[in-house]
Amino acid sequence: MKNIVILISGSGSNMAAIVRAAEQERWSDRLNARVAAVISNKADAQGLAFAKAQGIATAVLDHKAFASREAFDEALMAQIDLFSPSLVVLAGFMRILSPGFVAHYAGRLLNIHPSLLPAFPGLNTHQRAIDAGCKFAGATVHQVTADLDHGPILDQAVVPVLASDTAEILAARVLTQEHLIYPRAVAKFLA
Repeated sequence: MKNIVILISGSGSNMAAIVRAAEQERWSDRLNARVAAVISNKADAQGLAFAKAQGIATAVLDHKAFASREAFDEALMAQIDLFSPSLVVLAGFMRILSPGFVAHYAGRLLNIHPSLLPAFPGLNTHQRAIDAGCKFAGATVHQVTADLDHGPILDQAVVPVLASDTAEILAARVLTQEHLIYPRAVAKFLA
């Protein structure tokens, strides 16, 4: 069985979309894959309750309890590796990962970013797209490499930027597309 471990920091809406797709599309039968665990760096991450309700193992590892990013990442790797993951999926995991972490999961670490990469890596992507006068925005699923938001692109979705958009309105429109492309990209990656 190909185990998927999903990392979250908040609501986990992309994680939930992946879990629902895995169930509805029978990934265990078709792809010999399952979501084995959901891990968060925040104990109050709302997505943990959803994962628990689905019978998925959960864990919390508070990054604030560690002296350095590397120490946290080492402990996180140990927690993830308990599930022998074929794939580690970042779904709103709001941490920049150390080079050692990225190297440890090289070729099996995915992320979704709320822009049409390579445009607007990093934070505040929706406001930056609006400020730049973009006619289109979107989301990108990519493999994670040592360069932030620059790994090989696996899937993208495009949405229009409307004259009346605020960053929040555009973010909500992009998020609906994230929920479609992330499960699709994970399934393709595991096929």
